[in-house]
Amino acid sequence: MNRIHVCLLLLIMIPSGLFAESSRIQLFLDAQCPQAVFTCEEIQSSLIKRGRGIEQYDLTQLGRITKATSIILVPRSNANAIRKMESEGVHPSGTLKSEGYSLRTSSKDGRTTYWVVGADVAGVMYGGLELAEVIRVDGLEAVIDVDHNPYMAMRGTKFNIPLDARTPSYSDVSDAAQHNIIEMWSFDFWKEYIDALARYRYNFISLWSLHPFPSLVKVPDYPDIALDDVKRSTVQWKENYDLSGRGFDNPEILNNLETLKKMTIDEKIAFWRKVMRYAKDRNIDFYVVTWNIFINGTYGKYGITDEIDNKTTIDYFRKSVRQMFLTYPDLKGIGLTTGENMPGASFSQKEDWAFKTYAQGVLDAAKAQPGRKITFIHRQHQTGAKDIAQKFSPLIEHEDIEFIFSFKYAKAHVYSSTTQPYHPGFVKDIQDEGDLKTIWTLRNDDVYHFRWGAPDFVREFIQNIPHDVSRGFYLGSDQYIWGREFLSIEPETPRQIEIVKHWFHWMIWGRLGYDPNLTDQRFIKILHERYPNVPAAELFAAWQSASMVYPLTTGFHWGALDFQWYIEACRSRPGPAQTQTGFHDVNRFITLEPHKGTDNISIPDYVKSVVAGKEPSGTTPIEVSEQIHRHADRALAILDGLSHDDNKELRLTLGDIRAMAYMGKYYAHKIRGATELALFRETKRPEHQKAAIRELTKAAEFWRHYVSTALSQYKNPLWTNRVGHCDWQKLTQEVVNDIKIAGGNVP
Repeated sequence: MNRIHVCLLLLIMIPSGLFAESSRIQLFLDAQCPQAVFTCEEIQSSLIKRGRGIEQYDLTQLGRITKATSIILVPRSNANAIRKMESEGVHPSGTLKSEGYSLRTSSKDGRTTYWVVGADVAGVMYGGLELAEVIRVDGLEAVIDVDHNPYMAMRGTKFNIPLDARTPSYSDVSDAAQHNIIEMWSFDFWKEYIDALARYRYNFISLWSLHPFPSLVKVPDYPDIALDDVKRSTVQWKENYDLSGRGFDNPEILNNLETLKKMTIDEKIAFWRKVMRYAKDRNIDFYVVTWNIFINGTYGKYGITDEIDNKTTIDYFRKSVRQMFLTYPDLKGIGLTTGENMPGASFSQKEDWAFKTYAQGVLDAAKAQPGRKITFIHRQHQTGAKDIAQKFSPLIEHEDIEFIFSFKYAKAHVYSSTTQPYHPGFVKDIQDEGDLKTIWTLRNDDVYHFRWGAPDFVREFIQNIPHDVSRGFYLGSDQYIWGREFLSIEPETPRQIEIVKHWFHWMIWGRLGYDPNLTDQRFIKILHERYPNVPAAELFAAWQSASMVYPLTTGFHWGALDFQWYIEACRSRPGPAQTQTGFHDVNRFITLEPHKGTDNISIPDYVKSVVAGKEPSGTTPIEVSEQIHRHADRALAILDGLSHDDNKELRLTLGDIRAMAYMGKYYAHKIRGATELALFRETKRPEHQKAAIRELTKAAEFWRHYVSTALSQYKNPLWTNRVGHCDWQKLTQEVVNDIKIAGGNVP
């Protein structure tokens, strides 16, 4: 069914006698505008919960306002509607940018009218969503005049997409990817995902892949490369694969394939055209971003190799990029990152290859489709921004191409500090080259299991991003696939998509990316509407306190790269100086440096100060431990007074908050224990050893609480592509071993 008729159909299906005549509201919109229809449904749902009904009219019927209350959804380009608004004495809209909106209220002749005026159809949608939310949490009478423009122009997701075993993403060698390959070819999945993102105020999706072209396009000069069907490998996977994405096409993987879904390449193309069009109707653009040089799925046909000087490979990539835009009219842009599989290549060789392939392919597409606006994203990775800008000047100067950089703003751990120190040199470089902009990669390789939610952290983080060079951000992971959840021991049917399970987490980033001034009070009201039988302010406080365990811990015990630190399992990729489990024992806690965006003092530096009798400058390990304790204790104290009242989602949410709080208690005791052990080793004073043993014994106690709480809701172990197997129960022995390292006895 055509989506533009859904709102009208739903209204027709509501029995006419359900609402009293006086409770009905006239709603005027352009029924041919999908964004307006979508927001109409949201407004309708909110009003029904308030006991109000709707009668829908087209904007051309504005002269038929007869009800005491009416709502009008209109873009400011509709001159007739704007004149009507002016005749009602409505205060004019403020200065609106793309995606901005104004809400206005007018009263005349005993009638009240609520106006949603969008800078464009996206603004109509966002303004309507704001109106729907105000109605839902406070009632129609709480609507006030406001003007809003997006703070970040681009607000998106980084989605490592497991299309097929033959065209994998960076994350394919993991449980999350293997469970989600089939979901990538389900329109039901994408429909729910896109609708949720629209409600959260995201406006783009970036699909990241090693080499997606064989699964997405037919390249005329290379027809035998296009792949039919969707396949997964049944191989007995190893725990660890190459961290640079190499070897995902090893013979043992590709020689053990099963077909998950029968699809011709033409059916695949039709599928993705449908998905991209649906997203466009929600003001969401699609981008495809690749790592290079990978040739998965080509099987050596036509002489294609991953050698940087192979002319056939260069031609194949160039024509594949061109074909992506010719095949998908709603594809907004393409991006690339260089260096992952270009061993021994110099900077100039890497960028020459990138220009001959991706840049030339985009220029070819722009020439074939004059006037089409295309965005080209170049990740600043293993290369220099100034040299990239000079090399890609033909794109930068092209009137139909927007060239933007991509920069990994917080390395792999957004949840480390609201202040990040890695970008100043990069920002200076792109400013020196003129009015160039960047999109910030925000990597969440921390929170996978538990429902996280700390608006205060996100608000400060977003406001600290240098705004003058920003186009926006994309949020996502390299160690996890935000597809459909697969770990719950009490799953819904079908299983929830991850961004719906983690709705508060994803909503916070999207909403604050659009408007960082959105208050905690609004979030509390949203929680109250969703969970009306618990004190919302207390739930908010517990949730935010427990969630702060992540940045406080990772801001102290820092590993910049994803494989260097995963907080929910206290481990990293095993290496020569580590145990086989990769577990971060008490010795590792002594040696690792804090995040440079904090004022945290490392344990060795703190010990030196204490021994020298000097006052430490900064936040000491003891103070970090106390901060984590305070947040965890506050969450646990509040939780003891909350009841889930047989609400399953709330019960699971409270369980997640409790697990995060216990995790915090574990790390607080471990940091203190590591500090006392370091003091003992330096001073030989037995009271420090006793304190270390006491703290590490308490840490083990809370680890057990953490594991038992987590296992009451989630299956475990989890196989990840960056740090391997995360087995909470097996790691308990490693936790206990910390006591032995300190010289204690384990009963």
